[in-house]
Amino acid sequence: MKIRYGGLFVFLVVCGLADGRAVDILNVSYDATRELYAEINPAFSRYWKEKTGKRVSVQQSHGGSGKQARAVIDGLDADVVTLALAADIDALHLAAGLVPVGWRQRLPEKSVPCRSTVAFLVRKGNPKGIKDWEDLVKPGVAVVMPNPKTSGAARWNYLAAWGDALEKTGSPEGAKAFVAALFRNVPVLDSGARGATTTFIERGMGDVLVSWESELLFIKSLRGGEFEIVMPPSSILAEPSVCVVDKTVDRRKSRKVAQAYLEFLYLPEAQEIAARHFFRPVNPEVLAKYADRFPSVRFFTVDERFGGWQRVMREHFSDGGTFDQIYQPQR
Repeated sequence: MKIRYGGLFVFLVVCGLADGRAVDILNVSYDATRELYAEINPAFSRYWKEKTGKRVSVQQSHGGSGKQARAVIDGLDADVVTLALAADIDALHLAAGLVPVGWRQRLPEKSVPCRSTVAFLVRKGNPKGIKDWEDLVKPGVAVVMPNPKTSGAARWNYLAAWGDALEKTGSPEGAKAFVAALFRNVPVLDSGARGATTTFIERGMGDVLVSWESELLFIKSLRGGEFEIVMPPSSILAEPSVCVVDKTVDRRKSRKVAQAYLEFLYLPEAQEIAARHFFRPVNPEVLAKYADRFPSVRFFTVDERFGGWQRVMREHFSDGGTFDQIYQPQR
């Protein structure tokens, strides 16, 4: 069942019987997790039924991560959020006091149940010879990616490009010039990662799609002969974050099941599901089992190269920040 909330669609995934006896929670997530939670939710329902004897239904909402955070701030009743980056959950605290300041410490791995990175998808044969970040700024290369103002994936893209350029040029000015040149090669900015995928795959626009590794591996699994994945030698370690929305679960008295839902994401069963959907598990045993699908990358992190998310959001993505300074929409 599909429910419309403003410009968003909320999908109701019913696990067990959808009657008045079922516990009901809403997970507000980002674009690239649709297939992941379509499998996670019924697995959690079985787990919860075996553990407690009770049924649970999970409603699922997807969209650009920044837009999803704004929807929760504006009143979308999320019991949990599973968003693309920690800064979007920080916004729930800063803008509305929906979660506490120390939310990262409430779950393992600083509330990151799986990881990813940023890579490139090119058309068969790689006609533009894309191998590394600097190839994206060459004349005549059309790059497809979403908008950093609305999409968590796009912020990871931006920071991956900036961090690589910062290392290679040795200066913030060099990184800024590189990312400005990159966005001059972006003809249109979609609002979320899945919209950018549609632009590249279905509309046939662009020479290279920059996105989550998980998204690109998913595409390759469906239409492998049409596309190739290019993994740059250096990229960012993307860490999507999860959190119980305290004000919602306390009002709805759903904290116990909401907390259990997020804790389930760290159990081996859910870690296996994450790996099958091309997210890098945080469980080392499960990661080792699926190591052949996750190529080695020289990772850098937001904390190491940018000084953390608060600084990133203030300097790069606030109104008038660096992204606004460098991006000029194409006419």
